[in-house]
Amino acid sequence: MNNEEKRVERLRNAAIRLTMMPRDTNAHGTIFGGIILSYIDIAGGVEAVRHTKHDRFVTVAMKEVIFHEPVFVGDLVSFYATTQKVGNTSITVKVIVEAERFGSQGEIVRVTEAEVVYVAINEKREKVKIGK
Repeated sequence: MNNEEKRVERLRNAAIRLTMMPRDTNAHGTIFGGIILSYIDIAGGVEAVRHTKHDRFVTVAMKEVIFHEPVFVGDLVSFYATTQKVGNTSITVKVIVEAERFGSQGEIVRVTEAEVVYVAINEKREKVKIGK
């Protein structure tokens, strides 16, 4: 990613942004991948609701997630979510995860990304058309 792409991405509004804490580490001193996966799911859900105004979704798929960089305690992690596709009952959201290294004056690394598919449901947990 070149400097212009990095600048444009930072201007986007993150669905979630948080500092990683010691409680989220594994035995190797890095943040558990499962913690990152759970935040990817939350960030995608935030985007699904923002984009459709439908208030109930369930996750049905998270496509290939490859971790390119570790996340460390103190890193500021941003989850950028954008809608890729909206169907009758489902929505696909791409989530890009970046970490700003703690104490490294703006060093940002791409951690991972994923496409997450959600299905709209009603209060009885039945699949419904989006917006209904």
